[in-house]
Amino acid sequence: MTLQQLKYVVAIDRYRSFAQAAEALDVTQPTLSGMVGKLEDELDVRLFERTNRKVVTTGIGAKIVEQARLILMEASRIKEMVSESKGEVAGEFRLSVGPSVAPYLLPDFIRIYLADYPQVVLSVEEMRPEAMIKALGEGTIDVGIATTGHRRQGIFEIPLYTERFYVYMSESCQRRLPVFRPEQLEHEHLWVMKEVQCLRESAFSFCKGRIGRRHVYEAGNIDTLIRIVDVNGGYTIIPEMHLPMLSTEQRQNVRRIDGDHLSLRKVSMYIREDYVRERMLNTVADTLKKFMPAGMLDGAVVRNGIRL
Repeated sequence: MTLQQLKYVVAIDRYRSFAQAAEALDVTQPTLSGMVGKLEDELDVRLFERTNRKVVTTGIGAKIVEQARLILMEASRIKEMVSESKGEVAGEFRLSVGPSVAPYLLPDFIRIYLADYPQVVLSVEEMRPEAMIKALGEGTIDVGIATTGHRRQGIFEIPLYTERFYVYMSESCQRRLPVFRPEQLEHEHLWVMKEVQCLRESAFSFCKGRIGRRHVYEAGNIDTLIRIVDVNGGYTIIPEMHLPMLSTEQRQNVRRIDGDHLSLRKVSMYIREDYVRERMLNTVADTLKKFMPAGMLDGAVVRNGIRL
């Protein structure tokens, strides 16, 4: 039994396809099939049931795959500990970013990161927080960035930044007011982003109250919401990092929030509690420092970086 065979087994279980697993691992399908077949012979068990349409992991196969993941993670930690002790910033780094923050982080992050850390093989994937936490637990990604509040057993959460929300109002609304108060626009339509706004700390405490009194329309992204407001009137909620994406004319429609209503969201970095690559984590923090708005990053991250 070798680590290479265990890596093949985990890949087949993930992709449910010998062909896709072979492509992902950059090996030929006969090589992968042969190595897995040898492992099955050695263990005297069937790990996968193969059909023309799909690959199904057997009952004992699922248990072996889970153990294989643990073994591969522990083996990778040995290499990571050596790299860390040498002060190296190199190797593979797998990052996942939540869909509600990806449009604002990734364009500048990727540009700066690739220039500053050419020895790192960076891969970035957009994932919803639930899938992100699962992937961290399975060791298929190194780091996740998403809104705060998704910590689970075995997962460590590091506060990264706090972002204010603003109101974007149509020209027919009370644009002459310097700030926004919910009660002033009770008669107007509130347009919200599905599954992002009006949930937990990501939006305003007054949203849920309005849903019971008036119909709230939902859209799939913030750009769509802004266009809806421009054409149909009413108002919506936008994060601070969306402000630079507005035209000069559109920025005249933005108002800050007044009162006790929750008007911010917190974003965190998620890692496994046994993650050891502190220098790699700080490549993320140092990259964010180069383009994030002043005062937005967590004070501890700015002063001390990330410490494990």
